[in-house]
Amino acid sequence: GQKHNQNARILNCFSRLGICHAQKDKKPKRSTWKFNLDLTHPVEDGIFDSGNFEQFLREKVKVNGKTGNPGNVVHIERFKNKITVVSEKQFSKRYLKYLTKKYLKKNNLRDWLRVVASDKETYELRYFQISQDEDESESED
Repeated sequence: GQKHNQNARILNCFSRLGICHAQKDKKPKRSTWKFNLDLTHPVEDGIFDSGNFEQFLREKVKVNGKTGNPGNVVHIERFKNKITVVSEKQFSKRYLKYLTKKYLKKNNLRDWLRVVASDKETYELRYFQISQDEDESESED
């Protein structure tokens, strides 16, 4: 028991100095998760219906394992060509990407558009860059 007592004393000493590592996990809890989806390019080109997509998200987002009832936990708002998802529970950004790709697949847009993270809390729909110089290299034998 003496070794344990010594360890406790050392920990106590460190905690008085304010560098105790035992309580490292005490991060302040986040109250809301907020993510944005920028749909500007496809909406302006008329191949993407942001209202329809907003409806899709409302129906498909799972809260407590159930779809179709975001209730007052997940708020989905559309402003012009941007959709904002604010959640009061843990919500992964990746899940938003998954749902977006699911919608693109459903509407046969998956070959044209990709979901790219433009910053820490924003995804953006971009077109695939089709390189033009492939045709020339194939003709050479």
